[in-house]
Parts: sequence; structure tokens; C-alpha cells
Amino acid sequence: MALLLERKQELLSSYQTHPTDTGSSQVQVAMLTERVNQLSSHLKTHPKDFSSRRSLLKMIGQRKRLLAYIKQGSQTDYKELIQRLGVRG
Repeated sequence: MALLLERKQELLSSYQTHPTDTGSSQVQVAMLTERVNQLSSHLKTHPKDFSSRRSLLKMIGQRKRLLAYIKQGSQTDYKELIQRLGVRG
């Protein structure tokens, strides 16, 4: 269940900081959030898929660490990013 190329390009264009940015923390968090949303919907229909559940938890941990890194650098960037992604209620 990888991200489709079109969706990946949409995320890149909306979250990158400059035209050649493909790996900044903001882009990585956006990609991880998309994957987390996909896996969450998958696990709602397949609740006994434990390997996917483990992958989901690893992705959530990675996203949490990246968000902490962004927060350490700039509070305004952090708040804007979590608001755009709808990560925290």
C-alpha cells in the first residue's frame, strides 16, 4: 500500500519549502501522515493484520520524532504543520 505517484507529487508540491525539496522534515511528516491514514483505514477492515499494525505504530513513532524535531526548531512552523495536517485535535 505505497503512496501513488500522483498523490506523492501533490504532497511534495504543497509541503516543500523550495522547488527541489523532497526530503525536508515537513515533507516527511506529510508523507507519513498519508501512510498512517491509509493503514488506519486498512486496519478498520482487517483488524487481525498484526504486521500492518506494527508498521503503523512504527510510522507513528517516526512521525512523532520528526514533529518533535520541527518543534525544537520553530514553534510557528510546527503549529502551522499540525494544523494543516490535522494531526492533533
